[in-house]
Formats: sequence, C-alpha cells, structure tokens
Amino acid sequence: MPTATASASPAARPAEAFRRWAEAASPKVNVPVTALQAYAYAEWVLTSTKPTCKLRWTTLAAIGKIESDHGRTKGAKLGEDAKALPPILGPALDGTKNNKRIADTDAGTLDFDKKWDHAVGPMQFIPSTWVAYAVDADNDQLADPHDLDDASLAAAYYLCASGKDLSVVANWKSVVLSYNNVGVYLQKVYDTAQAYGRSSQA
Repeated sequence: MPTATASASPAARPAEAFRRWAEAASPKVNVPVTALQAYAYAEWVLTSTKPTCKLRWTTLAAIGKIESDHGRTKGAKLGEDAKALPPILGPALDGTKNNKRIADTDAGTLDFDKKWDHAVGPMQFIPSTWVAYAVDADNDQLADPHDLDDASLAAAYYLCASGKDLSVVANWKSVVLSYNNVGVYLQKVYDTAQAYGRSSQA
C-alpha cells in the first residue's frame, strides 16, 4: 500500500501527501507522479472508509491507463493540479460503432452534447454515473470528472459500491465488468494492474 507523509496544509491537495511514494514509484511503473498520487489517495480514502472493499491503487491505475493513458489521450495533458486538458470526451453514445445508445442526460453540461451522452474525463464516466458518484477529492470546491483526483476517488466509490471484497478474484472481475462490460477490457485491466503491482515492488 502506498505510504503518505503529512500534507503541507489541510487546505492543500490531499493527494500531495503521497508525493514521496509517487516519485519513487513513477519511473518503475511509467505513470505520471500526479496520476499516481490521485490513485494512491483514492485507495487510502477507501481503506479508511470502506476497509472491507480492499481496493488497490493498481486497479484504479489500470483503468486510468486503459481509459485515457492517465489523462493524456487525444492530445490532452495532465496538469500538476491533476486536471486533464483539453477535456477528454469519448464518442457519442448514439448506438453506432458498437457503442451503447444513451440519449443526453446532462443537457451537455459535462460532455458538451445536448443530444447524446459521451464518457467524460480521464476515468471516462458516463454523465449520469458521474452525477451519482461525483466527489471533490482535492479541496478545490468543485467535483470535476476532468480532474483525475476527483475522478479516481469517484471511480473508487463506484467500484466499492457493491460492498464486495475485491481481494476475491470473482468479486473483482464483477465490479470491473460493471465499469465496462467487455471481456477483453477485463483482461486488459487485470494484466495492467498485475504489471503495475509487480513493477512497483521491483
């Protein structure tokens, strides 16, 4: 489990407490320090608030890698504040190209489309799911799906919502499939999470 050091200020970005760990782990796993801080903080929060879930940062990091290369896909850059800009949007969920058909649920507020929903942000939340799990993880007074701090913690809450022990493989598989119900996606998340775990211990 990632280790934390004291934050400079209670009002500071809480994930900064994991900077020392993240800086040591980053070259081993090839994940940006800022992203690792976000994943580690989310694990810490869930370990504190829902200890029976046993969610690990490696699962969040694997999802973040596959969904957006840790906030760096489609020309986006992950800032020191953990915001991925320009905003990362998935394709229109209009029922074509093997996509689900989901009519607009957010009046375009999050995905800028008033006809169809799009997955948004580095963890690729459907707007309606984001609304259900939105959280301000970095004390900036805004729950923002384009902010990896917020998105990682929201994803952690989503994955732990079932109350299942995710150290049990069958439970882990079921919640990852609830995130994206595709067999090849499940295998990619598993392989990536395992690789991160091994590399971080090297």
